[in-house]
Amino acid sequence: MNTTEKVIFEQFPYWEKAIGANVKTSGEELLVFVGCGTSYNLALSLAAYANMAGRRAIAAPGAEWLNRPSAFWPEWRKTHIVALSRSGETTETVAAAKASRAAGAFVTAITVEAESALAKNCDRLIAAATHPDEGIVMTVSASLMVLLGLQMIGQEIPASLVSSARRLADALDAALPKIIEDRSHFVFLGSGPLFGVALEGALKLMEMSQIMTQAFHPLEYRHGPISLVDGQTAAIMLYSSHQKEAEIKLVEELRDKGAVVIGFGGPGDIEFAVDAGLSLAGLAVLPALQILGERAAQARGIETVSPRHLTKVVTLA
Repeated sequence: MNTTEKVIFEQFPYWEKAIGANVKTSGEELLVFVGCGTSYNLALSLAAYANMAGRRAIAAPGAEWLNRPSAFWPEWRKTHIVALSRSGETTETVAAAKASRAAGAFVTAITVEAESALAKNCDRLIAAATHPDEGIVMTVSASLMVLLGLQMIGQEIPASLVSSARRLADALDAALPKIIEDRSHFVFLGSGPLFGVALEGALKLMEMSQIMTQAFHPLEYRHGPISLVDGQTAAIMLYSSHQKEAEIKLVEELRDKGAVVIGFGGPGDIEFAVDAGLSLAGLAVLPALQILGERAAQARGIETVSPRHLTKVVTLA
């Protein structure tokens, strides 16, 4: 068992410690979730969840919010920025937080490094301890930032979700790597708040296994990208309750074209029940998607402790 695999399966006690660790944020300002890479994927999901909870929210990449905030929101100075960064040292995210504060915006930082530059340049800090052995690939820290972000917008995280997420990861792992054997094209599909999670699943698998992956809103997939589907395709469907019927039809079509489908919350060549409603499903499936990336890498003989071209902290000179 390598370090990446070890950390994925040992993340759940850190969830338990973080549950109930921060208080709901109130206010009428637009919430702008900002991050880079994995943190931006999480920002997309958290913004969707915030809107579902009755808040107004958008997401923006750190550099985009730093350099052209008015392209996202015309009154960007009157916003509440929620900056996500594992290290708290990501150049664009820290700079965006500083610039936003200087312009009069309130800044909340969500990180696992309470002494970081981001933690020192915010109005409110939300932090949790992460696994000390986590390496370059973001696993437990990603899950923790989603958990903290959900609590920030008022979503209660039941203790039972921890065991649900663990069961999902174990169940998928038991089917791997056989279900993805000889597959060289991976597609992650998720709608609403699950789209950011689909993007994150695709990013994890790509950076860990060096396999080119994609992520789409499910019903957008027919509009061009489906032309790539063949017997080398593995599709991961994150089913949502509001359009499940249409997603089932899409899965049937993908299977007819040769793809193998892993269904979370609905049918596929292999199906996993998600013991959580839509408001918590994104967090529940994250560890399973992380172990999927690890097993895909192992099947190709790729070491995920030091992924090619990647560093733990991305800083720009």
